[in-house]
Amino acid sequence: MNLEELLTSSYDYELPSQLIAKSPVHPRDNAKLLVYNRQTKSITHTTFKHLLEYVPKVCDVFLNDTKVIKARIFGTKSSGGKVELLFNKPLNAHEYLVMIRGKVKLETELFFDNALVATVIRLHADGSRVVSFTHNDKEIRFEELVQILDEIGHIPLPPYMQREDNKEDETDYQTLFAKNAGAVAAPTASLHFTPELFEALEQRHQTHKITLHVGAGTFKPVEVEHILEHPMHSEYFNIPKESAKVLESNRAILAVGTTVTRTVEYFSRTGKVGGECDLFLNPNNKPKRVTHLLTNFHLPKSTLIMLVSAFVGREKTLELYHEAIEKKYRFFSYGDAMLII
Repeated sequence: MNLEELLTSSYDYELPSQLIAKSPVHPRDNAKLLVYNRQTKSITHTTFKHLLEYVPKVCDVFLNDTKVIKARIFGTKSSGGKVELLFNKPLNAHEYLVMIRGKVKLETELFFDNALVATVIRLHADGSRVVSFTHNDKEIRFEELVQILDEIGHIPLPPYMQREDNKEDETDYQTLFAKNAGAVAAPTASLHFTPELFEALEQRHQTHKITLHVGAGTFKPVEVEHILEHPMHSEYFNIPKESAKVLESNRAILAVGTTVTRTVEYFSRTGKVGGECDLFLNPNNKPKRVTHLLTNFHLPKSTLIMLVSAFVGREKTLELYHEAIEKKYRFFSYGDAMLII
């Protein structure tokens, strides 16, 4: 392992701003697809609708069935000042980790539509806050909170899109098989499937769902000089028994997305089928169980580009990214895809 692989600055690249996708292509499977074959070291440029021509025939496919919640809400303080709150995740039955735009102190009350009130109960050094929520003066649990957020909240588009969410995002920023509410970011590699392509996938491959609620930490840039000093965020996950059985076998696996990859690899290291996943994959901590990866193109200096580098090495990853930039691929959440086989 050379030192360069461990430096955050080594995972930087220049991206022309016009290649940041602010909306998806339609139909979804018209997105471009870069296929990198590690055996032949060959690169193929195609479109996502041809995905099944490149996925090895003998392999099980793992997908993340998390559902993005309307995690962004706007309200006021008792002083009348405006606040924006981004829900991140529940910490226990009555405490929630959030980000708040606007200055708040301990015990500040924030007022939202539908008689929803948040009370600040802890302040963290990293800028995050812990709050409790009440509705009509009664403390509420996560299931009730999600229903209220669905009525008053906004889809939490990533900040780099630099636009407000709209009605289309309610379906565009959600996978076809989204089921378990709790994510504040979509597992974006799955956004490219049309119903027809997904049906074809299910006919040809055994598919398995796992859940990892993608948190706001997924967009957090690595700010330390050495990547191994990065405090990795943790996210709630759950692996059903049937899926765990497959992971205990030696069958080849295609992980659809980085969230699936981290969950599968966490299970292969710990044997845990639920809890909090804080695994950081990078060239110093390579995958042991996932054999093939389908993913989007990720932010410079992010833990996600480091995860891709765990599969093919940092230099090859940057080479693939530069090729994608030359070929005018669209980047990030609503962008194009890459398959590593």
